[in-house]
Amino acid sequence: MTQTRAPSSAVTSFVVGSRYMPVYLAVILLVVVASIWAPATFSSAGLSQIALLGTFLAITALGQMLVIMTGGIDLSVPGTFLLGGLLMVGVGQQSDDRIWIAYATAVGAAVIIGLLNGILIGGLKLNALIVTLAVGQIVLGVANRYYTTVAIQKPVPPALSDWANGTILGVPPIFWIGVALAVVLMVLFRFTGLGRRFQVVGANPTASNVLGLRVNLNQMLAYVVAAVLYATAGVLLAADLRAPGVTVGAPYLLGPIAAVVIGGASLTGGLASPISTWAAAFFLAGLNQMMRVLGLPTALQFVVFGLVIIGGMLVSGDRIIKAVERVLRDRSRPRRREGRLVVEGGEP
Repeated sequence: MTQTRAPSSAVTSFVVGSRYMPVYLAVILLVVVASIWAPATFSSAGLSQIALLGTFLAITALGQMLVIMTGGIDLSVPGTFLLGGLLMVGVGQQSDDRIWIAYATAVGAAVIIGLLNGILIGGLKLNALIVTLAVGQIVLGVANRYYTTVAIQKPVPPALSDWANGTILGVPPIFWIGVALAVVLMVLFRFTGLGRRFQVVGANPTASNVLGLRVNLNQMLAYVVAAVLYATAGVLLAADLRAPGVTVGAPYLLGPIAAVVIGGASLTGGLASPISTWAAAFFLAGLNQMMRVLGLPTALQFVVFGLVIIGGMLVSGDRIIKAVERVLRDRSRPRRREGRLVVEGGEP
């Protein structure tokens, strides 16, 4: 009887890691193309813009990543994002002493939104797409009302805007917040039992139920933490703009989903990489900056952005893994056949 050996850890790591390769290839390609045809993309002003836009998108994408890892989706991002920024304005009352009170209020509101999503989806098993779309519309309505009655055309506390518009090592401090969040999630997933259990539940909820893992609790936790990240990104954008408008959350409906998918995650749930998601967000921000430098019409920018999202779906993590597994399987077949011939016919 022919025995097959289990694949080595190196091969397994290569197969799993292959799902994240396209985003890094896309970043390299973007750098090459922009350096040739739109070098102003990487001017000091251009890099500063990419750092800011990429960070706002990366933080929201990290939240969306947590939800997608559980097999869900979150369309309440724009409302939660907007409400977080407006609460910093309204509760902050232009007072430096109230910055942390305002941020705590924004986080508290986000926790309520995340819990509502989590209970309806994880607890009552309602459709994630419909629930988060409906909750997002409710939150947008509340945020619009709050804007017109409390936060209209008011700035954030001066100390917060001064901090946001400063630099640390030549880069806006908001950028380092995004880096820190990505690193924290990476460490959580790789080196803690909580992070590993969270990934297992997303990859195989049925088996996790059998093993006694709290699948519903993980789903609720994902929506709560994601909402806190959305609100945090909204607060940071408000700090950068000083006086946020009522439409600041609109660009963050599909952008975070695109970043998660381009970053190698599967919309059916399972593994994802915070660093790859972060890289995908900055790829999209860099692409947007390059198109602006090239002077492309807004309509054409939407077309290019849509094509990139479709391309990201075509080379999604699951497709890459299946392709790599197919190649490795095809290469191993001749060796297995040769081994069987030797066993059946003796020494050649």
